[in-house]
Amino acid sequence: MTPRAVVTGAARGIGRAITESLVAAGFHVYGIDLRELPYEHPHVIGMHFDLTNQAAVKQCFANIQHDGGGIDVLVNNAGGCVMEEFLETTADQLHAQMAMNYDSAFYCCQAAIPQMLERPGIKKIINISSNGAYNFDVFDPAPYRASKAAIDTLTKHLARKYANQGICVNSIAPAMTRTDLFDVVSPDVLAQALAAMPMGTPIEAPQIAAWVAFLASAAGDCSSGNVIILNKGRDVR
Repeated sequence: MTPRAVVTGAARGIGRAITESLVAAGFHVYGIDLRELPYEHPHVIGMHFDLTNQAAVKQCFANIQHDGGGIDVLVNNAGGCVMEEFLETTADQLHAQMAMNYDSAFYCCQAAIPQMLERPGIKKIINISSNGAYNFDVFDPAPYRASKAAIDTLTKHLARKYANQGICVNSIAPAMTRTDLFDVVSPDVLAQALAAMPMGTPIEAPQIAAWVAFLASAAGDCSSGNVIILNKGRDVR
């Protein structure tokens, strides 16, 4: 039986790399995004839903269930960063940030877990968090940090709650990663962030994808409730 995975935010960047990595590992992948998926593959189905809307998430996963059964792996990657100074952050910006990064993952877990419980073997939830939830040496906006810390708390809660039902839940928390954010932040902020990386280079999306594929494999069956920090030694003092 071909294993089935859902990847949110699959159209570009880290999400696209994760999708390609899971397909290479033999998964049938449902890639969810507000954008068109920029590639075609017989084992990738693009789906367009607003994951900040709970009703839309329920419909999305109902469609997946109807298409051929439940899922074995959920990768909560969708999100973004509201680049605003703390004192200037509006209520709408705060709510939008939490909705993008936390609410979407919460809703997807709610919808995915009942389907996972119907599938044989060990199932996986892999949340893409951020080293910014813990490292305060470089600029990350407060709402972004809070949303990623919330993701990690959700990871630990679900890992404990569903351990005896065959669901492993982990977070991957990368440091500075080469994504579209490079085109958003100012050159001085980008330079500061890169300078804080001991090797002087960012993490690449395929490197994060390889960790996701590892956790999704049988080798990841013994890992649950962990926040795996990828930062090239940035926190070592």
